[in-house]
Amino acid sequence: MNDFFTSAVLIATITAAIRLATPYLLAGLGEAIGQRSGVLNLGVDGVMLLSAFAAYYTALETDSLLLATLVGVTTGFVMGLIYGLITVVFQAAQGISGIGIYLFGLGFSDLLFQKLVGSPKPTKQLSDISIPFLADIPTIGEMFFQHSYLTYFAFVCVPLATFLLMKTPFGTTIRAVGENPEAADSLGISVTRTRWITILIGNTMAGLAGTALVLDLGIFQGNITSGLGFIAVALVYFGAWRPSGVMAGALLFGFVSSIVLQWKTLGIIPRSASDLASMAPAVVTIIALVVVAQRIRPPAALTKPFSRGS
Repeated sequence: MNDFFTSAVLIATITAAIRLATPYLLAGLGEAIGQRSGVLNLGVDGVMLLSAFAAYYTALETDSLLLATLVGVTTGFVMGLIYGLITVVFQAAQGISGIGIYLFGLGFSDLLFQKLVGSPKPTKQLSDISIPFLADIPTIGEMFFQHSYLTYFAFVCVPLATFLLMKTPFGTTIRAVGENPEAADSLGISVTRTRWITILIGNTMAGLAGTALVLDLGIFQGNITSGLGFIAVALVYFGAWRPSGVMAGALLFGFVSSIVLQWKTLGIIPRSASDLASMAPAVVTIIALVVVAQRIRPPAALTKPFSRGS
């Protein structure tokens, strides 16, 4: 255990925690915006899987991480169009629709992988970008200012999402639609358009999350997310639908995951208990969610379809 409390290991642990938190944060922020308008998307994990494969295959074929990122994001956007069609236009139950999207993403991404790739092949990975001057600060620079562009973007999105939701007219519209769509409609607000936009934002962010995951690892395999999308949905509740709260939850999950990985590497966790220890991040998140959930209230219209005049 003493080996863990060395400066080098602690720095590596915190650095890894920030990196591991990136896909959770991206997916969680997009889901938070969607839920604020009354739309629950349980298909986040499926969207991430399809986007992850699309980004991976693009990187494998072109060796371009930028193009891979664009393809991954576009895949998320297209899945948003499909989910919006199902839930907004056809007004299908959001919970069942989301599970359907998840199962589709899980099965189709694996099918594409088997047909187009076959066996896991490594591809180009995201490289760290050092922020001038800040990266040179001892200890702090190494932990916080030497990450990939997607990690930086994820954390920049936190204040951007907060500003969008709390300081802009459109943010007020989103919150109004999520709380009382009938009242919003009576004031001339288009509930349908608002929910369409938030669905597209949420799924595009989920696509970026899947892209960040696979390009960080540099490889793809079936069900590579391992339920990450569902944890991202849970983090929205943990964060009380606030971007800063989602970030706190993502960092908590990333930190616990990083500690488990370091303890395995150092032999602190015996190999016989390795699988059990891997459950620790999810267990911690569930406990935190239960504690926080008692004090928060979700948007009043969450999961409720809206039909004008009904």
